Amino acid sequence: MAAPSLGSDMFDEIVMAEDRFHGEGYQEGYAEGSHAGAAEGRRCGALHGAKIGSEIGSYLGFALTWQHLLPKCTDEKNSKKMRALDSLIGMIQKFPYEDPTYEKLQDDLEKIRGKFKQSVYR
Repeated sequence: MAAPSLGSDMFDEIVMAEDRFHGEGYQEGYAEGSHAGAAEGRRCGALHGAKIGSEIGSYLGFALTWQHLLPKCTDEKNSKKMRALDSLIGMIQKFPYEDPTYEKLQDDLEKIRGKFKQSVYR
């Protein structure tokens, strides 16, 4: 009686090999995909962060340069420009560079972009 049982077990192993290999392949692929996805996510995040940092840096350089170049007059036109530049500099200095989980990061970035446009077109 043991012989038929041994034969059916070997047959079951052969039949079930496809399922077993499929499951093992899935697990290996999932693990490798998770690792590759995390690496790609870090690379993409670093690239996007560098672009934002460069953008913010150029706005700050613009504002500081114009703040220095504008004459210290009391006329209304230059006064408005100086207030806009001071506001832009203040917004940039308060920007949370070190906190990528900051919920309003995109909102604050849009406000800085808007203030920059306002400063440029005055």
